[in-house]
Amino acid sequence: MFVLTIDQRASRSNPDHVPELLEDLTARLEDDVVLLPFVRTVGDEVQGVLSDPVAVVDLVLHLARTGGWSVGVGAGAGELASAADGGAPASSGAAFVHARTAVERAKGRTVANDLAVHADDAVAAARAEAVLQLLASVVRRRTATQWRALDLLERPGATGVEVAAALGVTPQNVSKLGRDALWQEEQDARAVAAHLLLAADPAWGGPRRPSLRGVVGGG
Repeated sequence: MFVLTIDQRASRSNPDHVPELLEDLTARLEDDVVLLPFVRTVGDEVQGVLSDPVAVVDLVLHLARTGGWSVGVGAGAGELASAADGGAPASSGAAFVHARTAVERAKGRTVANDLAVHADDAVAAARAEAVLQLLASVVRRRTATQWRALDLLERPGATGVEVAAALGVTPQNVSKLGRDALWQEEQDARAVAAHLLLAADPAWGGPRRPSLRGVVGGG
């Protein structure tokens, strides 16, 4: 399992954004990847448990895009308390300890690299963290125009011609926006990050194995 502990940065000087975050997470996550839903733990911190490394990568990068959060990912085993018995805050086990270690490490970093991964296998965790850090850096550097193009391109059935018309640019401009934003490279590297998270949790038994399409040596 993968425990994510997310803490709001500079919470003493900023409004409490936890309610909006919880609403956002509920809307983004599919029920079949959520072992325990995200809830507030203490202060401006939330915690939840996911079963799927692909969903973990997606969520970590989404938080990197929105900004304002320190993210700790713990991989491993754990004892889950039901939602009625307190959910994630009342649960225990290695994955929860790792998530706490990871978020504390993340909180001690700058905004540019405020995420961390921890697991029994320190090497696997470090590799997953390194790729996630690189992906987060790509995400954070994108311009508003690049994001608008990518958001349109990621809609089901969208074509470059349709996106160009919506943006008032040429299809060639849309292609350039995608290249400059490293969009295809991000898609390929997401699969690598998910695979490395999987390696950090050998007992993983989630609903689907991460696709390695586009990865050298992948099937």
